Amino acid sequence: MQVIGERSSILKKENLLSLVILPTSEKRKVNLMFLWLFLWTVSGFIIFANYFKLTNVNAKLFVIIWLGFWAYFEFKIARVFLWKRFGKEKLWIKDGTVFYQREISGRGKIKKYDLNLIETIDYLPLEKGNFADVFNQSFWVKGGERLEFICQSKRIRFGMQLKDDEAKTIQKELNKFIKSK
Repeated sequence: MQVIGERSSILKKENLLSLVILPTSEKRKVNLMFLWLFLWTVSGFIIFANYFKLTNVNAKLFVIIWLGFWAYFEFKIARVFLWKRFGKEKLWIKDGTVFYQREISGRGKIKKYDLNLIETIDYLPLEKGNFADVFNQSFWVKGGERLEFICQSKRIRFGMQLKDDEAKTIQKELNKFIKSK
């Protein structure tokens, strides 16, 4: 097994290549995210519980709109927290098929792609000063894929928030394995 950086590893055998990418190695930030999620949840329940005490129609309307925004961000941060705490990306190539899975606690849909329809794995560089790239690489979001391949005119992106050297090493190893098949 070849360890690439703090979060990723590749295992190569005769007819198998397996790549595992963990979402983070920063447990302190995950704990802070849990604290933020807990406090956000409590604040939403407090506001909801006090909704029934309001008599002013405008105040009730404001609270309903606020709770809509609250629910949206509750969902988004809960999703990111679950990913950072229990998730991992898996990609493996076996018997001419590429399997890809975003797994959370052992659950996640496995997608299959025909290896013969994939030419290369491409590296997605970050553009300096690009707001979307900076945002997608922040700890507090789920996303920021750094590698991709095209299969049947569909772009499949993976390698969330990898550093440049990790992404390039993984790209090189995957392309070498694909060319050998």
